[in-house]
Amino acid sequence: MHRTRIKICGITREEDVRAAVQAGADALGFVFYAPSPRYVTAQQAGALIAALPPFVTPVALFVNATLDEVVEVARHAPFALLQFHGDETPEQCAAIAAAVGRPFMRVFRMKPDTSAADLLEYEHQYRAASPLFSSLLLDTFVDAYGGAGKVFDWSLIPKELAPRAVLSGGLSVNNATDAVVRVRPFAVDISSGVEAQKGIKDARKIAAFIDAVRAADATYESDNPHESSS
Repeated sequence: MHRTRIKICGITREEDVRAAVQAGADALGFVFYAPSPRYVTAQQAGALIAALPPFVTPVALFVNATLDEVVEVARHAPFALLQFHGDETPEQCAAIAAAVGRPFMRVFRMKPDTSAADLLEYEHQYRAASPLFSSLLLDTFVDAYGGAGKVFDWSLIPKELAPRAVLSGGLSVNNATDAVVRVRPFAVDISSGVEAQKGIKDARKIAAFIDAVRAADATYESDNPHESSS
């Protein structure tokens, strides 16, 4: 059975690390963007990452950070994957990723008029710019940086892109199963949808969200028994 990977973003506390790991999260996101209520320092993130067991991926989220800023974070917080969430160009992402020797995801903020061609061309630009490009993370467009907590039109995602993309934007326990069944992304990313308040996760919501994603995987598998598994 294909197992949709799950990232819990905006981790700020050790108890939230434990809750996410115990519930079965594949990756945890740490926000290095000072205006965010989920911001952590490099030293704080380093301590949280030290509590991670093997095979749970720490992801570092940056918004228009300089190369020096990313290098400084990497000195204290041994993240495994970069997430660029600002206005970074393909060349800037490639240069920073090369400097710290980490693969990277690039966020694409979906607008109502986004076309399949737009998405595929955007992905092509980043893939051509660097062998360290990993995937696009699809979020909802708002006039601010960081997660919007709002859903976009999933039908805008071309079917050929979905299996290698990360779906984000307004996901919750209530819509996770439907989202995964309909889109079939490689992974999902959630932050505000599993919070008690901004920056503070709710262990029950994390567990329920992960259960909802697993239910989607099982539903899709039972409806499509002849498709190859991964």
